[in-house]
Amino acid sequence: MKEKQQCVSIGGQALIEGVMMQSRTTQAMAVRNPDGFVEVKVKKLKSMGIWAKIPIIRGCISFVKSLISGTKTVYESAEVAFPEEDTPGSFAMGISGVIGMLFAIALFFVLPSLAVSGIEALFKITIDKYIIPLIEGAIRILIFVIYLLLVSKMKDIRRTFMYHGAEHRTINCFEKGMDLTVENVQKCSTRHNRCGTTFLFFVMIMSILVIALTTLIFSLCGIGWLMTEGWTRIVIRLGLLPIIAGCSYELLQGLARLPDNWFVDIFRAPGLALQRLTTYPPEDDMAEVAILSFNTVRAYDANPDKPLISFGQYEVSAMRNFINSKLSATDADSAEADWIMCHVLKIKRAELALRAPLNKDEYKAVMEIVNKRKEGTPLDYILGESEFYGLKIKVNENVLIPRLDTEVLVEHALKYVRSGDKVLDLMTGSGCIAKAIKNNSTAQVFASDVSDEAIEVAKSNLSDDGVLVIKSDVLENVDDVFDVIVSNPPYIRTEVVDTLTKEVLAQPRIALDGGADGLDVYRKIALQVPDHLTDEGTLALEIGYDQAKDVADIMMEKFSFVRIIKDLNGNDRVVIAKNKKVK
Repeated sequence: MKEKQQCVSIGGQALIEGVMMQSRTTQAMAVRNPDGFVEVKVKKLKSMGIWAKIPIIRGCISFVKSLISGTKTVYESAEVAFPEEDTPGSFAMGISGVIGMLFAIALFFVLPSLAVSGIEALFKITIDKYIIPLIEGAIRILIFVIYLLLVSKMKDIRRTFMYHGAEHRTINCFEKGMDLTVENVQKCSTRHNRCGTTFLFFVMIMSILVIALTTLIFSLCGIGWLMTEGWTRIVIRLGLLPIIAGCSYELLQGLARLPDNWFVDIFRAPGLALQRLTTYPPEDDMAEVAILSFNTVRAYDANPDKPLISFGQYEVSAMRNFINSKLSATDADSAEADWIMCHVLKIKRAELALRAPLNKDEYKAVMEIVNKRKEGTPLDYILGESEFYGLKIKVNENVLIPRLDTEVLVEHALKYVRSGDKVLDLMTGSGCIAKAIKNNSTAQVFASDVSDEAIEVAKSNLSDDGVLVIKSDVLENVDDVFDVIVSNPPYIRTEVVDTLTKEVLAQPRIALDGGADGLDVYRKIALQVPDHLTDEGTLALEIGYDQAKDVADIMMEKFSFVRIIKDLNGNDRVVIAKNKKVK
């Protein structure tokens, strides 16, 4: 735990699906979009200059700026959280903001004053001018509480109040000197001494005091009647609103700076109690948003020259983390996030670290791939290519995706390939083995497969390499004799195939299912290959990690020499068989 520290310079506001945090110089908004990615916008704030040092006036200015900024940030967050919905333009936003302010004034200032007039008319009484502010204040507080109770029942508003709780918990966590983790934040209170809810309560209390004092001053000046007449009373109260707001601001800030004790807690208690209506315990992902917003403000305050970022810009590091979180339920490894971005951005992986933030179109292209990948489609199929033995291989759902284990097969098969040899890649699929051998030897290479769709893919990969592709079920349609025959046949047991991951099941079953014991194709190979292999010829086969003995036993019936080779993980992976015993 860090040392306890004061954080009176950073405050915040709940947004739609997000949180805004603000220091004296920096404002950061963090909003979760429909995909779940947290978009961030940062802007620098102008100083109030000399006005920031003048009590009450600074409160008036802060109040007005907060109203304008608060309205704007809420609308901006709505555009990120609900991009498919129509949102108002800047002019309409300004109009709606003004309407909202007028509604609040009417609800909390005009209505209480009219209510007092209605009470006087109804009961035919004249309420003492010093009692009127007290009655109006009580009515305001009652309206405020009822209003909060009603809106808190609305689902969307309640979620916003949960983000409000996340904002408070994050600030409280930092002020307690705790590390800003979701776990620590969730341990903290959802109430805070500098909350806007407390400020509004202080406005209502301060209105009673300011209006009562103004009534006294007007009475001493002989114009006390202005404070009792219907519309003049309302106009004067509206005119006093900036002073009320400024005094409330000073009271809020002053109480926040005072040490915790029973006397100070008396003044804080009503505002904190009201916060129970405007703050609710947040979900963990809401706390993550608040932490990000808070840390962003701190980062920009610490480094004022750091480039600003806006909604619609997506930093590479944040995108990497987000993609990995989205694909956590798949068999994707952490490198896939980089390959997806490299594919969309058309850059090398080493260039990602220097890449500027992605724009909205690039982000959409990345998310289209991520969503397909999340559904279980292998990344290679989505991108249309794989990398195998340093080569680019075109792939689609008609062929098996080349695996790193198969590179072990190629590596050892090449040891038996001499200049001018004839080599057959049996059950070639995408043609990756044939292409790797052709590009790393001077042999004459052939490839065969029983699937028309696979042959089409193999031809597209081997067209520039001079490799002849033959249609054949094992060796039934092959007449030649070869020096080396290499193959990665299907070897998974039938009962196991259906238990495999979505990513594996998306690949052709014919390339996976090796029969009841996984050895059906090895038996066919053992029967057919000897007639198509020279006396000194070599057969190289990929096998399952637990099939070495069984495959070796099958091959020993037809071949005089059998060798088992392990992969980089120490698993049995390749069987080498020779027609003639090697000394």
